[in-house]
Amino acid sequence: MHRLLKPADYVRMPWKDGGGQTTQIAAHPSTSTLDTFDWRVSFADVAADGPFSRFPGIDRVVVLLSGAGMLLSGDAHSVELRAPFEPYAFSGDDAVSCALVDGPVRDFNLMLRRGRVAGRIVVVRDAAERIAPARWRICHAIGGAIECLVPGHPPVAVALDDTVVFEDDSGAAGGALAINPLAAGAVALVSVIEPVP
Repeated sequence: MHRLLKPADYVRMPWKDGGGQTTQIAAHPSTSTLDTFDWRVSFADVAADGPFSRFPGIDRVVVLLSGAGMLLSGDAHSVELRAPFEPYAFSGDDAVSCALVDGPVRDFNLMLRRGRVAGRIVVVRDAAERIAPARWRICHAIGGAIECLVPGHPPVAVALDDTVVFEDDSGAAGGALAINPLAAGAVALVSVIEPVP
């Protein structure tokens, strides 16, 4: 089954530490809070230098979407995120500070509760790609429209800034998900998530 989410469906809220604003795209369970989700996908608008919110017990993946970049440091982290669409994974337990390179940035976040779910972000750009079956595959369109194809189902068109959530209880029997960029510059960020046995 799948559900298509529009920007009007996303939820704007303060960061956990109150230092900025985040836009929650989707979370599981749907009624969960920042302290109870199993997984969560969101944007963050980073307008000033400062610490990232701490999320103990959460594995995080961040992807720069726009802006000149940011420098992450602290707890053995020292990395420059300057190129868009390159996932960087770290622990929400870590004390990580952000220094902006040259003005505000926007990033995409995948958060996974350790011991309950595991996942990754697949970046699809320039050419079609197939995503192996998984319990959840959350596909967000950046830069232009994309199309999602699952065997036995009609194509799902995903417009710029929209998101489609595929949930499949059947596991490997559900079939691969084909992602086709439909416009020059279109990029799909696909969060692939599985429960931990």
